[in-house]
Amino acid sequence: MTLSRDAALNVANVLTEALPYIQRFAGKTIVIKYGGNAMTDPELENSFARDIVLLKTVGLNPIVVHGGGPQIGELLAKIGKESKFIDGMRVTDAETMDVVEMVLGGLVNKSIVNLINQNGGRAMGLTGKDGNLIRAKKLYIERLQADGTIEKIDIGQVGEVAGIKTDVLDIFIASDFIPVIAPVGVGYEGESYNINADLVAGKVAEALKAEKLILLTNIPGVLDKNKNILTGLSTQDVDALIADGTIYGGMIPKISCALEAVKGGVVSAHIIDGRLHHASLLEIFTDEGIGTLITNRKGRGKKA
Repeated sequence: MTLSRDAALNVANVLTEALPYIQRFAGKTIVIKYGGNAMTDPELENSFARDIVLLKTVGLNPIVVHGGGPQIGELLAKIGKESKFIDGMRVTDAETMDVVEMVLGGLVNKSIVNLINQNGGRAMGLTGKDGNLIRAKKLYIERLQADGTIEKIDIGQVGEVAGIKTDVLDIFIASDFIPVIAPVGVGYEGESYNINADLVAGKVAEALKAEKLILLTNIPGVLDKNKNILTGLSTQDVDALIADGTIYGGMIPKISCALEAVKGGVVSAHIIDGRLHHASLLEIFTDEGIGTLITNRKGRGKKA
């Protein structure tokens, strides 16, 4: 197939626009949380895999952290086990934890690894239990009671990140391999914990002092009250938007994850629409980007 002159010029313009960003971010670490609809649409899955290979090929160091909630729910349903949630968190008893590890560490993880490899990359899958990569501790849901006391609700083997062993990831960063991480952590007595993938991605980015944390979501980004995408936000801006109710409900945990990562040393966090083809490339390598950027840097405008 031969490109028309206009199409060829468009390709050249795209490459020219991307060049300064490729130069700026060469050698930098980018942590990408992958999940949602992008994991259930074959075209989007392949698009994502090609993007990751391209990032590595032009000199960036992508690290993928993936979810898999729908796939876990499907397998639980097949074995006749009901999925239960409290405040959006999956109640994870021992039997459910076995399914979580099988789906996240096996089916989903190896599928992503295979896709990246089929697109010319060199991916390797691991869970937080490999090399004690993700140290975890038990997470309790806390609820304020009418009398002012705090009720702690036990939801089973659900954890939060207690620490990241960066030396495990340093091996990948220094090599041609792309790590693909399933968010299963290990406790100090060897117990397994199911951890939210956004939280793991944020803590990995924070521990590595990554250039960027990219959260692929099912929305265009953070929206104002008129449904316009907000971007170029400082951490103070985000705090104010939460306080005035612009950011609310289910968006708060994701925003809080991005906010904590930036406050912890990540240069910028991006919340973008994973339902778009090549979403990561559009956000990283174009002047305008496509989603919400949060950064502590001053005077950087849309891009950081």
